[in-house]
Amino acid sequence: MRHGKKFNHLGRKAAHRKSMLSNMATSLILHKRISTTLAKAKELKKYVEPLITRAKEDTTHNRRMAFSYLKNKEAIIALFGEVIAKVGTRPGGYTRIIKTGFRLGDNAEMCIIELVDFNELMLKDAKPAKKTTRRSRRGSSKPAETTAAAPAAEAKTEEPKAPEASADSTDADTEEK
Repeated sequence: MRHGKKFNHLGRKAAHRKSMLSNMATSLILHKRISTTLAKAKELKKYVEPLITRAKEDTTHNRRMAFSYLKNKEAIIALFGEVIAKVGTRPGGYTRIIKTGFRLGDNAEMCIIELVDFNELMLKDAKPAKKTTRRSRRGSSKPAETTAAAPAAEAKTEEPKAPEASADSTDADTEEK
């Protein structure tokens, strides 16, 4: 039984799994986006996000801890340099997984995992959306409000007259019969 066992072994022995995740994390940090299967991407997310959180504080100890996971000097320089410069203010959620369909050979679910603040296309879409303002039916200036209120008052006075006229016409119709 697998009660409470949440760890995905990815069909590999421990040493193979560790080196694979290390290589994938290095590629993600250096290239900012990689394509892989969904299962590997979910495990990579759990592997790389604590490293990015640790890199927010640039100390010798944190660099050595990150190096023990990545084992690549260029990746450490990129992680503590350009990656933290972009995501340093973020409280978490440094990666994004975008599903891309299924692989032809074995029908495995494929995806792209990327660092969030490095996708220029999504950043362009997000910024204009924030600049738009909501428009309401009420005018923002006072003269428009007074002119809008005046026809509404006239409409209210006309409504009671309409039912009286219809009541008179129904009385007249019943008298004719």
